[in-house]
Amino acid sequence: MAEARARRRGLFVGLCTLDVVQLVDRVPGANEKLTAREQLVAAGGPAANAAVAFAHLGGSATLLTAIGRHALGAAVTADLARLGVTVVDLAADSVEPPAVSSVLVTASSGDRAVASTNATGHRLAPPDDLAALVAACDIVEFDGHHMELAVATAREARAAGRRTVLDGGSWKVGTERLLPSIDVAVCSEDFRPPGSDTSRSAPADVLRFLRDHGVSRSAVSRGGRSLVWADPDGGGTVAVPAVRVADTLGAGDVLHGALAHGLAGHAALTSDAFVEALREATAVASRACASFGTRAWLREG
Repeated sequence: MAEARARRRGLFVGLCTLDVVQLVDRVPGANEKLTAREQLVAAGGPAANAAVAFAHLGGSATLLTAIGRHALGAAVTADLARLGVTVVDLAADSVEPPAVSSVLVTASSGDRAVASTNATGHRLAPPDDLAALVAACDIVEFDGHHMELAVATAREARAAGRRTVLDGGSWKVGTERLLPSIDVAVCSEDFRPPGSDTSRSAPADVLRFLRDHGVSRSAVSRGGRSLVWADPDGGGTVAVPAVRVADTLGAGDVLHGALAHGLAGHAALTSDAFVEALREATAVASRACASFGTRAWLREG
């Protein structure tokens, strides 16, 4: 009972952006202008959105990232603080603007088109107090951006006995160095390990690849279709609750934040605990898809 009452503590390592999101009837063609139905300007990025979800569910979330002191960066940091996320900014002295994601969401389908520089503007070294940051958390989540920082933090977490989770939205240079320190990985269909011959690898192939590279528990998310999972004791599927999809932006990020929160509540990572956390996370992510943007679901659920 004491474990259930304790506030879960998560460290999130990776990308933070300023998201400019427009809800449109359709994606415009060349030299075409459209008037958007709605817009949202907010902090974004996989690790940042996962931290927001973790905090919303009652956890204590710390984000290890790069933002900077440009006016746009200050707005990003303020937005995250308002949502209960503590930011450790490893680019705090930078006067350059943060990475900006331009997002068009199609109203009829919820599909999104995204353009962003991502983490290309920063090469981050681990902070001097990395060991203390890791020791102060129960679980560490990575999105694969800022890879040098991610690898160092994952190794520190493994040495300290902290659970590690990978958001495998896509394969990134250096992912193979990160995997040996990952306990749980949940990847999208766009995650293509080296040697994949198709635009989307079969879930069984991805799960086998992850197992062969030291990840004991893993799953592949497939949009509105069931997740496919595997661990040392077996495997199976987890159904995704049916909702009327308004916007898929950030759904995977929310999934990982909720998954990290669920996993942090279990002292032992058994098959039952893994599947329970996956079910809880898919329910939260589905709720997030039912409204436009990455913020409305926080007010509605």
